[in-house]
Amino acid sequence: MSETATASTDTNTGTLAGASAHNTASTDAAATAAEAALGVRNRLVITLLLISTFVVILNETIMGVALPRLMEDLNISASAAQWLTSAFMLTMAVVIPITGFLLQRYNTRPVFIAAMTLFSTGTLIAAVAPGFTVLLVARVVQATGTAIMFPLLLTTVMTLVPAAHLGRMMGNISIVISVAPAIGPTISGAILSVLDWRWMFILVLPIALTALVVGGILMKNVTTPTKTPIDVLSVILSALGFGGLVYGLSNLGAASGGIGSVSGWLPLAVGVLGLTAFILRQLALQKSNRALLDLRTFRSRTFTFAIVMMAISMMALFGTIILLPIYMQTVLGLDALTTGLMLLPGGLVMGLLAPVVGRLYDRSGPTGLLIVGSVIVSAVFWSMTLLNQHSAPWLVLAAHVTLSLGLALLFTPLFTAGLAAVRPELYSHGSAMVGTIQQLAGAFGTALFVTVMSSVAASQLSTGATGVSATSAGIQAAFFCGAVISLFAIPAAFFIRRAPASEGADAGAPAGVPAH
Repeated sequence: MSETATASTDTNTGTLAGASAHNTASTDAAATAAEAALGVRNRLVITLLLISTFVVILNETIMGVALPRLMEDLNISASAAQWLTSAFMLTMAVVIPITGFLLQRYNTRPVFIAAMTLFSTGTLIAAVAPGFTVLLVARVVQATGTAIMFPLLLTTVMTLVPAAHLGRMMGNISIVISVAPAIGPTISGAILSVLDWRWMFILVLPIALTALVVGGILMKNVTTPTKTPIDVLSVILSALGFGGLVYGLSNLGAASGGIGSVSGWLPLAVGVLGLTAFILRQLALQKSNRALLDLRTFRSRTFTFAIVMMAISMMALFGTIILLPIYMQTVLGLDALTTGLMLLPGGLVMGLLAPVVGRLYDRSGPTGLLIVGSVIVSAVFWSMTLLNQHSAPWLVLAAHVTLSLGLALLFTPLFTAGLAAVRPELYSHGSAMVGTIQQLAGAFGTALFVTVMSSVAASQLSTGATGVSATSAGIQAAFFCGAVISLFAIPAAFFIRRAPASEGADAGAPAGVPAH
């Protein structure tokens, strides 16, 4: 009887153990399936954001080559035409600082839909614009959507992607932020060579609407919103501070402005005062976690040095984008299409190298890449100080491609290391700060290069130099300023390290967002 009971007990125990193992296996299988489904969802969300962000950022530089045509067709002055670019940058500078709040307060899907709706609406208005005023309004609406997309992409990637694969994903983002602005002039030149300027927007509109519809259907909410109150005074001070700086810098760089232009220095003064008040306000509000743009991101030394290097890199990128077309068309006598085509290889180099640089970052960290990249960028700028009216076009092409190589080595490590060093609850503020610095640095680089070029050229003309030689001398002086500034990036590269694992996305994913 005892043996029978023992056998029965053993049988029951075995049955229970088997059931437990089966349940455990079922649980593991369910967890694996859920993780796989989560991975598919996250990849879909990031892919939609990458494509949409590429489309909206492309419009930031698409107008440059088109300005002469617009001046003729719309019968406007050069200073008025410049506003089609300046207003875009101004709107970006005003809206981006607010995105840190928006991304904390609202879910991914409604923010995406709002951004792409604004961009698509602006593109439609531009495509049918009867004159300059409506076109200017369209550019402002476009810029509002664009300003939201880039911080949304960065914040989503930092939230979802594990630290071990962050470099590779940031490489894809680098394609967006480097290639889109670089190929804008090429696409614009190609369109204008055969079609009316409105086709720059007509061709983009179906792509934008497709992204909106597909994203509206497939986009998932991947963040956990918090009920953060908005500080109206911070919004006003942000608009005065960042808007004043970009407006003033744009005026200094405009053809009608210059070093002594009151119309440029007055907004700059307002911008400096507004920014100072904004910073003081944020320092007070962040103690209770109510800051519009939380400045505790700068407590990370890595993030701070990354921001400094990013500013220098963006000055180099946008300054070159504005200066090289002027040099190639005014000094070398090339047409708009040829100019655009010569800038294309550099953009392709950045795009092709970005994923490779991302994998190198995942393997060895940022420091080596940043040192090599900053040295290359500086060397190219010093070499471009030798360009003159007798330089061969292939030298310009080689310089631009090499510069693009150096920038490709910089962008991915800077975005990745900088944001990875920020606490997860500050990702949205870090992303907004990166976008804000991009716009300010781009405006500053454009203003600095154009102002130096214009001032030196005017000085040369007053001494009897020809227009071509005067412009050439001005461009040499502008590149010299860029070369000097580029030197500061080299020592900064040594201070940027990979963030410890405890600071990565995996270790600190916000509540409700799995670390996978």
